[in-house]
Amino acid sequence: MTTFLAVVLTGLFSAAALLVLVRLYRGPSLLDRVVAADMLLATMVGAVAAEAAVNRHTGTLPVLVVLSLLGFVGSVSMARFAVREGA
Repeated sequence: MTTFLAVVLTGLFSAAALLVLVRLYRGPSLLDRVVAADMLLATMVGAVAAEAAVNRHTGTLPVLVVLSLLGFVGSVSMARFAVREGA
């Protein structure tokens, strides 16, 4: 059962990452690309968390925290940059 779950999760996260990469490549504006990059990071966090849950280990918890903080700081800094550019 866990191998079936792992295969399904891998397929779903791979499809999500592929769609986000398409948006990252084709995004017409900078903000579209920033949102796509943030979504790609969120997909990576979800994939790492799912892998940790399927394999039942907690060694990747610091990686999850660092990736989440990186996504938050990146989103906030790009939002501040976009507000300055718009003014």
